[in-house]
Amino acid sequence: MKIKVTEEIWKEGNMYVSYCPELDMASCGKSIEEAKNNLKEVISINFAECRKKGALNQLLQDAGF
Repeated sequence: MKIKVTEEIWKEGNMYVSYCPELDMASCGKSIEEAKNNLKEVISINFAECRKKGALNQLLQDAGF
């Protein structure tokens, strides 16, 4: 499954924060690239766990997909 989401990145102190508003998920990293990769990992893990619990469709529906 492929979905397109928004990724917002900003700097806080010496870290970069990455945020996906559609899914209300966030992560951070020491560089922009690390923050992006960490956000992708958070989303992937969250989707996998929701799939295991049978809640993935509800998560996607709540996010407007």
